[in-house]
Amino acid sequence: MFENLDAAPGRRALLKNALVLAGALAVPGAAGARERLTAGDLRPVRQPPLPSHPTMPSPIPAQPILASSRVVRPALLRAAMASLQQHGSRVRQRDRMAIVDFAVGSSEPRLHLVDLVSGKSTSLLVSHGSGSDPSHSGYLQRFSNAFNSNASSEGAFLTDDYYVGKHGRSQRLIGLDPTNDNALGRAIVVHSAWYANRDMIKTHGMLGRSQGCFAVGESDLDRVFANLGPGRMIYAAKV
Repeated sequence: MFENLDAAPGRRALLKNALVLAGALAVPGAAGARERLTAGDLRPVRQPPLPSHPTMPSPIPAQPILASSRVVRPALLRAAMASLQQHGSRVRQRDRMAIVDFAVGSSEPRLHLVDLVSGKSTSLLVSHGSGSDPSHSGYLQRFSNAFNSNASSEGAFLTDDYYVGKHGRSQRLIGLDPTNDNALGRAIVVHSAWYANRDMIKTHGMLGRSQGCFAVGESDLDRVFANLGPGRMIYAAKV
């Protein structure tokens, strides 16, 4: 069962830690903002169902990209926190969130999993849509909310239920803004993909592109699912 953070003490703790986190991120070299999550930092959440297909391999334990010291840029964090406040009535779990920094290229870990209570974060690779980068430069050039655009959308997404589809274990997303409110109909989801694995950086200098989904490395999917679960927010922007 999910922890209820809507009680007054929880809200006060969240706001206090969010302010501390924002302040730490604004100071280069702040130790608290650069800490990495460990398995012990993850609170129990409802895990996605494992597919029963006998030929599907067991999930590989995920590890963060320890070589990177990136944290969420203060401007992007402020935008994400404002969005969380705006959509607070629909986001029932507000202890953790994901922030995707589409201002940087796909060769950098730009999916930031942020614990708003402890102030800790970890960063992973994530793909953008082919329609957002037609020349395959590794950088997102534009957003789109249109059907058949194969582009990434910007704004706040609410994580929803899990299912097993053509990309294996996946998580549905609900777009909360006019810029991404077609997400559910477009089947914009979180899933893993071979083209989002970190070895793509060594061979191609960038990740492959999705059809607009948040595609992460195959060994990172469990970590993303464990951090988010249903009812939390993903904020994607190019600030």
